[in-house]
Amino acid sequence: MDNNKGFYKLSWLQRIGFGSGDMAQNLIYQTISIWLLFYYTNVFGLDPGAAALMFLIVRLVDVLWDPLVGTFVDKGNPRWGKYRSWLILGGIPLVGLAILCFWNGFSGSLLYAYITYVGMSMCYTLVNVPYGALNASLTRDTNEITILTSTRMFMANLGALCVKSLPIIIAIFAPKALNNETGKMEAVINTPEAAPAWFITMTIFALAGLLLLVFCFSQTKERVVMDQKEAANVKVSDLWMEFGRNKPLRVLAFFFITAFAMMSVGNAADAYFMTYNIGATPFMTTVFMWLGTIPAFIFMPLVPAIKRKIGKKGMFYLFLGTAIVGMALMYLFVSIPAIKQHFWLLCVAQFVKSTGIIVATGYMWALVPEVVAYGEYTTGRRIAGIVNALTGIFFKAGMALGGVVPGLVLAWVGFNAELPKQTPLAEQGILWLVCVIPAMLLLLAIWIISKYELSDEKMDEINTAIEARAKEA
Repeated sequence: MDNNKGFYKLSWLQRIGFGSGDMAQNLIYQTISIWLLFYYTNVFGLDPGAAALMFLIVRLVDVLWDPLVGTFVDKGNPRWGKYRSWLILGGIPLVGLAILCFWNGFSGSLLYAYITYVGMSMCYTLVNVPYGALNASLTRDTNEITILTSTRMFMANLGALCVKSLPIIIAIFAPKALNNETGKMEAVINTPEAAPAWFITMTIFALAGLLLLVFCFSQTKERVVMDQKEAANVKVSDLWMEFGRNKPLRVLAFFFITAFAMMSVGNAADAYFMTYNIGATPFMTTVFMWLGTIPAFIFMPLVPAIKRKIGKKGMFYLFLGTAIVGMALMYLFVSIPAIKQHFWLLCVAQFVKSTGIIVATGYMWALVPEVVAYGEYTTGRRIAGIVNALTGIFFKAGMALGGVVPGLVLAWVGFNAELPKQTPLAEQGILWLVCVIPAMLLLLAIWIISKYELSDEKMDEINTAIEARAKEA
């Protein structure tokens, strides 16, 4: 394999091994992102407004914590590797706290929710920031990074498929009750009595995630990292200096905010949408959520070919636009009574929407190594941890909006978890969260990514120049 000048080629086992790290984080953190608000309001017993405020406070803590982690990671040199070591060191406490987030031992306690959620989020940063930097340390080859990112997102969406199967898994352990409409005994997953089922399911997901982190650790090798003399001079202030002088990083950061806000708003609202707007069974909810992930297995392997055909920007425009079309179809489905009874039409709209979201938001991670390399090209220092801390801050800022907005909207429209059927205003508020607000954010994302200037040709020039400069030194 041609490994000259840092342009390393990886085996498929190494690519899958790296991708397993993202699958692990999806099993743990995406479960939190999609289901925790629903669990808090319907099972644990928190007020939606109080939960929304907590989500905001946790993200503010992250704004202070992430730069410290990025700096610490770049400065440090653990015996198992600068970045890969944290898959284990951060992964073990992450798993423990994620499980405790879904323990109902202190039902309704806002203090317990704060302690476990803040702790879990801090441990997630200890894994996610080094994992993001690990990508840039494996190779400089842009085509290899594209393949690596596609593999990573394929694995991540495999984890997401498991997470979106959560309703039928919980139903296995949940109590049964008579459905007056069907006359059948059905699992009840959205009441306090279902708390043990949620805890068991989260425990299964979290432990599986830990095993995947160990596998990722075993299959990755850091080859393109900062010299230790340079690492000793890394400071927290470098984070904001890099943000100020690295224009592609700024564009990507704001794209992350918008994209993660869009995904988080929609993901947090899906469970409410299927429960109250559609009146779906756990099986129907699972099918709907599966269709939010299945397009990844069809289209993510095609990303390298699509990108070569229409370019990076063209690919973003195509798939972000596709997502907006899917959201419009979904809004029409729910708003027109004559077609609302045809569940398959909703599934089609979900498939179209998810196809656009998955490809666009999946490929954006391939841009992170590019802005790392651009920073190294302009400053001479490869501070991958700092850059990934910055992207971490901004994607968590997006997730903060995703956590705060649903809770505030639900509180504003008078959502009441104790009612089996919500008011028309509450149902309309849920529909806005699923379709309208995410579509508005996607339009903003299209404008933001239009400002990104690093083409593949430009990146090849930059990486070749960096390696030539290193050889001369």
